[in-house]
Amino acid sequence: MSPLKVRRVAQMIRGQRVSEAQAMLKFTPSRAARVLEKVLNSAVANAENNLELDRDELVVARAYVDKGPSMKRMTPRARGRADILTKRSSHVTVIVADRGK
Repeated sequence: MSPLKVRRVAQMIRGQRVSEAQAMLKFTPSRAARVLEKVLNSAVANAENNLELDRDELVVARAYVDKGPSMKRMTPRARGRADILTKRSSHVTVIVADRGK
């Protein structure tokens, strides 16, 4: 998925409480919201299990999307020509922190 599409959704959850961010992503009609929801749930699980933080005290400290590798594909056009389709990908990072920090 293109980084531009994911960044639009990531901007919505930045600075929100985790519970609010999960609710926003659940009801956002975008494929990018499903991807961000998975990454957010993983970050919350890591904070709970590895750092022993309370889920209710977590906020989305940082959420950013970087450009990943692009695959180039050909699509046929009229008169034997071809166009290049660029299938973009992205690296999604979500960092959650304790509300006090």
